[in-house]
Amino acid sequence: MRSLLASRQASSSAGYRARGRHPFNEAELRRDQRAAAAETVLLVLGEDSPVPESAADVVDLVLRLRGHVQHLGPLVSPSEPALRRAQDLCSERLPVGYMPGRVHLVKLAAATEGLLAVVRNDSTVAVKSPRRRRWVPPLNVWRGSVFALAFAALVLAASVPRR
Repeated sequence: MRSLLASRQASSSAGYRARGRHPFNEAELRRDQRAAAAETVLLVLGEDSPVPESAADVVDLVLRLRGHVQHLGPLVSPSEPALRRAQDLCSERLPVGYMPGRVHLVKLAAATEGLLAVVRNDSTVAVKSPRRRRWVPPLNVWRGSVFALAFAALVLAASVPRR
C-alpha cells in the first residue's frame, strides 16, 4: 500500500517538475472534490483495493478522508446528520496501533461515503430547479446577423441612383 501511494506521488511530482509547473496548478484545484472523495473511499472500502501495509498508510488515508470531509461540508446543510457524523469522526483522535487505526479508517470511509450520497442527492435536486435560463445566441449567430445587416445595407446603397 505504501509503495502504491509513494509511486503515485513520485511519478506525479516528477512529471510536474519535467513540465516546469507547480504541483498545485489550476486544473488540480478545479478537480471535482466529489470524484476525489469517491476514489479515496473506494481505495478504503473497495473489494479489490489493497490493504494498508502499515500504520503510516492508515494515517495517510485518514488525513485524506478528513480533507475530503472538509471540502464536502459546505456543499450540504450544516444540520445534515451525515455531515455531523463525518465531522465527529474527523475530530476524534486516531487510535494508536494498526488494527484500531484501520477500524477508525473504515468507519470514517463509511461516513464519507454517506456524506457523498447526500451531496449527490442535493446536487441532483439543484440541477432540476424550475428556474429557466434565457436563451443566449451563440457567437456565430451574432456574426451572421451582423453580416446579413451589412450586406443588406450594401445592397441598399448600391441600388440608390447616383446624380
